[in-house]
Amino acid sequence: MGLRVINAEGQILGRLASHVAKMLLLGEKVIIVNAEKAVISGKKRRTIEAFKERIKIHTHTNPRRGPFWPKTPNNIVRRTIRGMLPWKKKRGRDAYKNLKVYIGIPENLNVDESAFETFSDASLDRLKGSFMEISELAKEIGWKYPREN
Repeated sequence: MGLRVINAEGQILGRLASHVAKMLLLGEKVIIVNAEKAVISGKKRRTIEAFKERIKIHTHTNPRRGPFWPKTPNNIVRRTIRGMLPWKKKRGRDAYKNLKVYIGIPENLNVDESAFETFSDASLDRLKGSFMEISELAKEIGWKYPREN
């Protein structure tokens, strides 16, 4: 039970999430960096439409009550991993607390970049069809990304 730092750059989101969920359930602490560079397989237009449809869902009596869906890349990755955990049980919620997801690589992370892990079966090289990065999807569904000064 240690700390695992995973580089999401060029990794397929679903496969990455399933590996991370398993690590969390085994009691490990996981940090994911470069979350915005993970990819979702499928045609861009269809992927964007699916996420926009999900965001439109709300209650008619009081739309402010939700459900609320993430729009930032780090929260999209967190929510995907949460979907693979037994969220309604204490074990799943405790495992989820051991997850941290960052956009880019934070300066205060005291880990050498050579220690970053990737998963070979989640590599972008496996895809034969189209795909899009999480950052592109996030911009399409309303992420107001930080502006460069």
